Amino acid sequence: MVKITQKIAQAERDDRVWWSFEYFPPRTAQGLQNLYDRIERMRLLGPEFIDITWNAGGRTSDLTSELVKTCQGLIGLETCMHLTCTNMPKEKVDIALREAKRSGCRNILALRGDPPAGQDEWSAVEGGFVHGIDLIRHIRANYEDYFEIAIAGFPQHIDLPAEECAAEMRWLKDKVDAGATLIFTQMFYDVDIFLRWVAAVREAGITIPIVPGIAPIQTWNGFIRSTKLSQTTIPQNYIDVLEPHKSNDEKVREIGIKLVADMCRTILASPYNIRGLHFYTMNLEKGTKMILEELNLVPRVEAIKPLPWRQSLTPSRRTETIRPIFWANRTKSYLSRTENWDEYPNGRFGDSASPAYGEIDGWGINLKHTKEQALELWGRPTSVSEIRSLFSRFCEGKLKALPWSDEPAAAETGIIAKHLTRINELGFLTINSQPAVNGARSDDRVFGWGPANGFVYQKAYLEFFASPETLNKLLPIISKDPLITYYAINKQGDLRTNNQSEGPNAVTWGVFPGKEIIQPTIVEAVSFMAWKDEAFELGTQWSRVYEHDSASSKVIKDMMETYFLVNVVHNDFKDSDAIFKGFYEAANAGSQVTSSKGANDVVANAKATLVNGVIANGIGENLKGGVKVINDVAHGLGREVQVQ
Repeated sequence: MVKITQKIAQAERDDRVWWSFEYFPPRTAQGLQNLYDRIERMRLLGPEFIDITWNAGGRTSDLTSELVKTCQGLIGLETCMHLTCTNMPKEKVDIALREAKRSGCRNILALRGDPPAGQDEWSAVEGGFVHGIDLIRHIRANYEDYFEIAIAGFPQHIDLPAEECAAEMRWLKDKVDAGATLIFTQMFYDVDIFLRWVAAVREAGITIPIVPGIAPIQTWNGFIRSTKLSQTTIPQNYIDVLEPHKSNDEKVREIGIKLVADMCRTILASPYNIRGLHFYTMNLEKGTKMILEELNLVPRVEAIKPLPWRQSLTPSRRTETIRPIFWANRTKSYLSRTENWDEYPNGRFGDSASPAYGEIDGWGINLKHTKEQALELWGRPTSVSEIRSLFSRFCEGKLKALPWSDEPAAAETGIIAKHLTRINELGFLTINSQPAVNGARSDDRVFGWGPANGFVYQKAYLEFFASPETLNKLLPIISKDPLITYYAINKQGDLRTNNQSEGPNAVTWGVFPGKEIIQPTIVEAVSFMAWKDEAFELGTQWSRVYEHDSASSKVIKDMMETYFLVNVVHNDFKDSDAIFKGFYEAANAGSQVTSSKGANDVVANAKATLVNGVIANGIGENLKGGVKVINDVAHGLGREVQVQ
């Protein structure tokens, strides 16, 4: 479901209230980045969709299109794009519509728009549209029913003289007859005005859904200014309780939240079957969040996490249901690296000989943090023990980010935080993990994802850097456990594995009523090979934060040159602690273990020419054969193989 009316219809069938948020393009680059961060956070409040405004005169049109693209593709939110006639010739409108379609956006709010800044009167540009209905007809003529077309409704019109009000109703009906399918209202505070207007709309024969526009009261001055600009009636009881506190913004917001929440309750209890609320956030978070809390509107897990990873809603990715686990903390990188794929073969890197296969040099790798931010976060470590401490602090929730994870540790990490902290102290530097889960409900606040009334499962997974010495102690021990599979590879491409299967290993799956089992997250060799180049490069980028000859730069660079990147899966999802036992045993084994091979360990000298030429970058036809050679060793030939 991608159209707003489809979402509304589903909410009606579920007999639940829904809500959505509006944002506007900010004026500065820093403001834009902050808005992305805010949209990410507010996504957790569970909006059914968001919409992005189009500045009067089209001054931010490119930014609106970019916001829509990012929200659809990266953040994974269904997005409605405003589109106005102001300063918009048909050619520019068509460009905007093409970009919206390319981004997967199927919802447009069609408006005539206000006069451009500095003009009192509205006038069409040459080759443009005169009225909003002309824009609606143009969209329908060129895109048929691809786009949902929403229009604006103005409750204040109900208090116009009778003839003017009747004319406004006729024009509204004309837009519906031309193809509009949804009405968003201007903000209001007098609920009686709104309900009388809704009654008049229905009496005029307009049956499409009406979504009330809700504006949280943030400050007294902002409240007065916005109502004056929009000529919105303020009920006297609002003035009576707010004005005495007009110099106390916190008190105004506290009282305003209750006033607006009461208005929402009245709307939802009205006989007009209105079950949705559209919040004009003004790019602010707290007011909207407080109203939702006051109304006890709790986000559905299915709305926040339809899958355990962030789904992209672009046309080519909307049906993507499987991804490798390695990019769990770097969604943007994964999407960038695979954005030109023609198809997604089970979420894997697929045919590595494909010309669309993502090469690292084609898009680049960069730390998200500036040098100043990196120094503030990670300081200047000069020893391996200090780096271990950084990783441990991240697992404890005391550090907000690592070079391999742009965000703080996930909530589920808290379940195994003590184990993670301990093994990091022992020299296993974790960059990705998940605990074992045996049938958590799909609405569980930590582990849940997907449709209601389902159950989700996952195998314990660890991904970490380890020195060759530390790895040589670990592998002989975990190789004794038939339920453990692992891959270990260094920067040069030397691969070690005990895995005897060429296929993917599903590490997350869900069981839901009326559906086949969904397996959205996997571990497999080809994508791990592709990920390792990125993982080591991120460490190298971290070393470049420091002066070239500094102790900090040297210790990090040396680790990236010598350490192995390892992933371990414990296939018994019912035993939550089993994956950690081998790590503790290896630490206690001391130096007595010197062998570099376990009973089932594979050592394949898959040198950089192989890994970069065949497996990682996928050039040539030898991939399958290369993997088979490795697995021949795993099947018991017991010898070191030089892969040519």
